Amino acid sequence: MLEQSQLSIITIVLYIVCLILILRSPSQYMISGAEYYQRHYLFVATLALIAHGFSLSRIVFIDGGINFGFYITVSMVLFVVVAVLILSALTKPVDKIGLLVFPLAAASLLLTQFFPEQSHILRNFTIGMQIHILTSIIAFSVLSIAATQALLVALQEHQLRVHQPNRFMRSLPPLQVMEHFLFELIGAGFLLLTVSLMTGLLFVHDLFIQHLVHKTVLSISAWLIFGLLLFGKLFYGWRGKIAIRWTLIGFATLLLAYFGSKMVLELILDKV
Repeated sequence: MLEQSQLSIITIVLYIVCLILILRSPSQYMISGAEYYQRHYLFVATLALIAHGFSLSRIVFIDGGINFGFYITVSMVLFVVVAVLILSALTKPVDKIGLLVFPLAAASLLLTQFFPEQSHILRNFTIGMQIHILTSIIAFSVLSIAATQALLVALQEHQLRVHQPNRFMRSLPPLQVMEHFLFELIGAGFLLLTVSLMTGLLFVHDLFIQHLVHKTVLSISAWLIFGLLLFGKLFYGWRGKIAIRWTLIGFATLLLAYFGSKMVLELILDKV
């Protein structure tokens, strides 16, 4: 059986291969050779995801509970991000998002491997809490892909304005397709975040106790931002810079909610 370090190295190598495949993808979307590239890209990405899952299983499920150490939690979230990316890539032009996602997923495994941390094991989850945790992780994962998509749309808009699209920009779908998919991601993430907040209110004993109040307030703030953005899109046709700006602001708020206080408590103050 492979050791933990060997599994991590194999996964990192597979993520690097995925990165190379993206960089070598055809210069125009859906031209001859694109389908051939897509099959190989999805195959290697799926292998990387499976290896990532096996690697995580050995350090997440321990002593009858789930280890929610900071680096491990980051790696779990990125595992879900990769899974969502692969599923989306079956029908949507999202492969370029992997340029950011795959290096981050590889880096998260390096952190868990070479920077061991104190275990933070939680046990005896109720079904409600399991739904809350699962929807929280998936919501963050979908909205992180939306934030990456917003960055790509911003780059694409800039390249079109200066009339100098480079090879990378020419490999992207048309801007309208990119923006449409951005709002699809925001809509899906918003629904999942709504479920996460509702299950938190129902099943978490007190969302406003000292070590949860920051997460609760920031999560609700992010929910309001994404909700306002969807409202503006539906009734006022918001798009372009407005959509990009508020997507990134909403994601930054959610990032602080999910990892800001956890990082301070576990890595800086060394508290549970």
